[in-house]
Amino acid sequence: MRRGIAATALVASLALAATACGGSDSGDEAGGPVTITWWDTSNATNEAPTYKALVKEFEAANKGIKVKYVNVPFDQAQNKFDTAAGSKGAPDVLRSEVGWTPAFAKKGFFLPLDGTEALAEQDKFKPNLIKQAQYEGKTYGAPFTTDTLALVYNKALFEKAGVEAPKTWDDLKKAAATIKGKTGVDGYWGSTQSYYAHSFLYGEGADTVDVDAKKITVTSPEAKKAYGTWQSLFKGKGLHKADTTADAYAHIQEAFVSGKVASIIQGPWEITNFYKGSAFKDKNNLGIATVPAGSTGKAGAPTGGHNLSVYAGSDKGHQEASLKFVKFMTSAKAQEAIALKNNTLPTRDDAYTAEVKADPGIAGYQGVLTAAQPRPELPEYSSLWTPLDDELLAIAGGKKSLDQGLSSAETAIAKLLPDYSK
Repeated sequence: MRRGIAATALVASLALAATACGGSDSGDEAGGPVTITWWDTSNATNEAPTYKALVKEFEAANKGIKVKYVNVPFDQAQNKFDTAAGSKGAPDVLRSEVGWTPAFAKKGFFLPLDGTEALAEQDKFKPNLIKQAQYEGKTYGAPFTTDTLALVYNKALFEKAGVEAPKTWDDLKKAAATIKGKTGVDGYWGSTQSYYAHSFLYGEGADTVDVDAKKITVTSPEAKKAYGTWQSLFKGKGLHKADTTADAYAHIQEAFVSGKVASIIQGPWEITNFYKGSAFKDKNNLGIATVPAGSTGKAGAPTGGHNLSVYAGSDKGHQEASLKFVKFMTSAKAQEAIALKNNTLPTRDDAYTAEVKADPGIAGYQGVLTAAQPRPELPEYSSLWTPLDDELLAIAGGKKSLDQGLSSAETAIAKLLPDYSK
């Protein structure tokens, strides 16, 4: 790391720490408005401007509350909040990834929202999203955005090749070969990241762990079959080879939006960027389908998204202001505004207005949400993808066999879940 980069990081860290003051240290003046701090983890370019505008709208309607908006890079936020909450310096509100919510709830960092103003309209949210915000029977987040993975494809290239959206992974292989032969471009480019590979597990009725049995299942016959299918999609006619570089995500995305590959697996957080690409100047050229099914005939992808959670370490005044803010940001009106500006998926049905569903990207992803699989109530669950990321990268790059990589992943997962059997 160059000295200049290290110095910049230190300055940024100090600046962030200065804004991370929950409770009575939030810069309030006696008799003045309550100031709450919100850490937003959204894309600073595509999404943050919408949230900043909503903050101003909230402040205009609630003269006694000020919101200090801080955009924290998503890949840094979990560790930063963990450190800040442990030292009583956390923000009052966090845009918490659904996998973080039970983990921080287990540590006592989040305030239960059951019966509070934040969840006054709980019945309006999709039930599975409320379930994902719970830990040991209590709800620790208000669903803010939701997502899942889908097979996104270039309709023009599929039509030119005379193929339809594949229903199974075998169908995808055949379609990719046909597309290559008819158009000259690859039909599919897969990711080595474990989150994207998870759909293959669901297609075999498998998962990395069996929470009910408290057993690690990443090396089960079903899991091996699933990852074997995933691995097979990096080699063959029309199937792009695995990209094991640090910039793989950007390479895959760029190839798709520029029409150099006909299909990928991707989430709705990229809808805005899809439309910026030359291949999708006509938004209706974007095809969205449920991820292909495995040998069991099952198809599905992880349910993702974010909750708005309130810091348990703030004082009563800041918590009450935070609850009011969370209610506003997750209201049907705010959800509709966010969807229209950011192309993200609302978490409540009454926000899917005709205007929102007029966007082909949102309408397409709404259609695949029924196949999304809720994550189990396991605080460590999202952490299991980290060792798998390393091992799947080694497998895809030919540095380890499938058995070797999954065995190493099993060992790493066992350290995260010491009370689970293999």
